[in-house]
Amino acid sequence: MSHQPSSAAGSPTATPARRGTRYRLEPPKTAKGRRTIPLPDVLVATALREHRVRQVAERLAAGAAWQDWDLVFCTTIGTRSTPGTSPVPSRTCSSGRALPKIRFHDLRHSAATFIVVQGVDPRTIMETLEHSQIAITMNTYTRVLPVMQRDAADRMDAVLSVGAVPGS
Repeated sequence: MSHQPSSAAGSPTATPARRGTRYRLEPPKTAKGRRTIPLPDVLVATALREHRVRQVAERLAAGAAWQDWDLVFCTTIGTRSTPGTSPVPSRTCSSGRALPKIRFHDLRHSAATFIVVQGVDPRTIMETLEHSQIAITMNTYTRVLPVMQRDAADRMDAVLSVGAVPGS
C-alpha cells in the first residue's frame, strides 16, 4: 500500500507531529514556526550537499518504492522519519573520529552546547531553537563541558593574579 504525503508534506514548513502512536506531517503550530534559520556555511557547503548525494543514491536504489515527500531527512524510501527511524546524517566528524550513536533530536542539544562554547549569548540561542524561555535553553539543552569549566577557571585565575584585579 502506498502512502501519499499530505499537502503539508510538500511544504518546507511541515513539521512532524505525534498523534497517539502515529506520526504525520503538519503545518507548524505557530506563525513563529515558519522561519528561516541561518546555517553555518560549512554545514551547507559540505554536510548537506554530501547528504543530498547519498539521498539521491538511495532514491535510485529504491526505484519504484521511493515516495517523494520532498524531505531533507527521510527513510531510505523517502518517507518521513519517526524517532525510531530518524537518521543522523554522519557518524564521523571532519577529523574522521567516530561519533557516539545519538537520536536526531540530540543534535539540537549538541548544537546549543557548541554555540554556548563559542560565546553566543543565551537569548540568541533561545530564539534560534525557538524556545519560549531562556531557562529551557540553558537548563535543558546545554551542557557544561570540561573546556567551559577550564575557561571559567582560567578567567578567575586572571582576575585573582597579581596586577590583574580590575581597578588596581
